[in-house]
Amino acid sequence: MTQKQVAPSQTTVISRPPIVAVLGHVDHGKTTLLDTIRKSNMTAGEAGGITQHIGAYQIKIKNQKSPPKADRPLTEKIKNEDEKSITFIDTPGHEAFAKMRSRGVAAADIAILVVAANDGVMPQTLEAISHIKKAQIPYIVAANKIDLPEANIDKLKQQLAKAEVLVEGYGGDVVLMPISAKTGKGVPELLDMILLISEMKGLTGDPKGVFAGVVIEAKLDKKRGRLASVIVKNGTLTISQTIYAESIPAKVKALISDLGQSVTEATLSQPVEIMGWEAMPQIGAGVYAESQIAKQVETSKFQPKPFALPPVTDTKTLKLILKADVAGSLEAIKENLGPNIELVALGTGEITESDILLAKSTGAAIIGFNVKPHHKLLQLAQTEKVRLKTYAVIYQLLDEIKEVEAILNQPQAQEEELGQATIMAEFTADEARVAGCRVTKGVVSRGDLVKILRKSEEIGRTRVRSMRFGKTDVAKTEVGKECGILFDKKLDFKVGDLIIAYKLHELLA
Repeated sequence: MTQKQVAPSQTTVISRPPIVAVLGHVDHGKTTLLDTIRKSNMTAGEAGGITQHIGAYQIKIKNQKSPPKADRPLTEKIKNEDEKSITFIDTPGHEAFAKMRSRGVAAADIAILVVAANDGVMPQTLEAISHIKKAQIPYIVAANKIDLPEANIDKLKQQLAKAEVLVEGYGGDVVLMPISAKTGKGVPELLDMILLISEMKGLTGDPKGVFAGVVIEAKLDKKRGRLASVIVKNGTLTISQTIYAESIPAKVKALISDLGQSVTEATLSQPVEIMGWEAMPQIGAGVYAESQIAKQVETSKFQPKPFALPPVTDTKTLKLILKADVAGSLEAIKENLGPNIELVALGTGEITESDILLAKSTGAAIIGFNVKPHHKLLQLAQTEKVRLKTYAVIYQLLDEIKEVEAILNQPQAQEEELGQATIMAEFTADEARVAGCRVTKGVVSRGDLVKILRKSEEIGRTRVRSMRFGKTDVAKTEVGKECGILFDKKLDFKVGDLIIAYKLHELLA
């Protein structure tokens, strides 16, 4: 036992800060709202200090001396407080992160649904509403961008009613707060409403009780190893304590706060990044103290859960090795892959030499999201002829994967012809067979994929290893010109055969 547990009779249950998830359609101002809240509720010593991306942060609201003016009966009940804290989960906005957002809401006590008053209800708004209702937690509608002349609160309320969100004044009890995340108007009132709902919900925890938390982010750091961001739901987390995210253990080596500072402990509703995991925990996993699952661990050895590969089908597939910066991104991309994609391996952190070698042995392509392979690794991939591509924008990654999937079962769409050449002669150079050719169409280049046809029948495929004109190496030969071609592998070509140079999508090549 690494942390002394307090007997039930000695519990010290107290109110704990609310944990809030902010959701909404892309470009409706969710990020701006979070930035405004964060910047306006930091002390002078903290200004500029929030540099650590751990997926959540906690603010303190000081000296709320009088309730805000509003026509809602709930608002009038807000009590004066010297200082209160609120923890915000920074959930992502793109629709690809739907599952990650859903888990974010599940970890939260209250949700804020951000809807632009000029745009109204949009597809991701409906998706966010669905996540909130499934989580069965109270929520507030933040009608953003009220500073714009085209903002229309009444129209927004009507659209929300069609989406089965009945706000106050429209037959329901969901609170709608008009705000401008850009100017800050209405934001203090929104924070007060969060505190009121928290008080009415009676959120409590025992800082001296058994530790429990939830994973909201996970990533692999090349210097610090496996990291997971956890929000404390009960008890107090300390250095050297042993904890478990479901079946994955960690002996806490370091705790990093949302300000990027090393701390010795984390308590109720506090987000903290933990170093010391034996394997990468899953986002949304419950985290518990050793005492709660010790018996379970004693009877079964710890085994990290392997990622399941999709079933093999008769359809053509693309083998992929997927690497991403954090587990949330990894899961989001994985959830959007179709049946034609076979995942050979996936994980968080940088692309490594082992990934290159695995790709070579399995014939897989490597896809990276928000990871930048160093120059030597790119050289290795080129030497080993491994397809490797990285992306910084998830839209582009998913669009390209969908494009590949669309052509996998359309052979005529997979190949784009680059040029044709006729074999006019055959000779030997350094014990290798060289085809003397005349290019009859387009361009044939060094490195091109080629197929060789004899009377319309394909006899083999290979690549152009090198090309010469006389004794000079050339990179390409255009229509009407002649060259000698050395192929990458031996093929039984003959004079009169047709060479067709083509290219595939770069992930299929």
